[in-house]
Amino acid sequence: MANQGVSNERKKELAQMDPFQESLHKFVEWATVHKKLLMISTGVLVGTVIVFSAIIFSFKQSEIKASELAANAYETYEQQFSKDRDARKGYDAVKDDFQTLFDEYPNTSAGRMALINFGKICFDAKHYDQAYDLYDKALSTVGDKAGVKNFLLCALGNICELKNDFEQAKSYYLQVDEGSSDLLKDDARFALALIYEKLNDTDAGRRMYEKIAESPGTSMYKDIAQARLYK
Repeated sequence: MANQGVSNERKKELAQMDPFQESLHKFVEWATVHKKLLMISTGVLVGTVIVFSAIIFSFKQSEIKASELAANAYETYEQQFSKDRDARKGYDAVKDDFQTLFDEYPNTSAGRMALINFGKICFDAKHYDQAYDLYDKALSTVGDKAGVKNFLLCALGNICELKNDFEQAKSYYLQVDEGSSDLLKDDARFALALIYEKLNDTDAGRRMYEKIAESPGTSMYKDIAQARLYK
């Protein structure tokens, strides 16, 4: 009968660890030597996760509270305004609520949107300086959102016109005219044409009317522009 025993060479092979076992063994040895460091590192990681989770939770709570405060303020304004269509009374009814929103939740989405919405309330109530400040702050938050940016630029230009600051108004409208978005572009060009006429710059005004007349699509200003060009 053949010898069924295990050869010495085979015993040596079996005694050797595979790569995974060897790596695990080395890690256990390292962890034993650096046990304190490992415990500290683990504690730091756990602490970081806890802090990060707390921050995310705090942000979410702030967004919820800001949204609720903004919604309540808008509802209060609508209720007050619907009584006698008096924008100033509506403004007085909600100005403190919006100020609380700006003071306590300035970095929330609701807080940033409120800059625009309360700006419109201020504008309708003829608080033009306050509306200007709110629109200007909102402009710094919109980034590359061209649609919102053009609305704010036109609103700022309109306020400057009401204050007879035509040079500043031109600077806002020109940003819309020269921008990549077509939203409100004809509105800005028509406003520019009227400003140029007030400043007796007929050539510049004519160029704006030509841009409106030649712009693609339909525009409420096209017929007016063509009438001005061929009068």
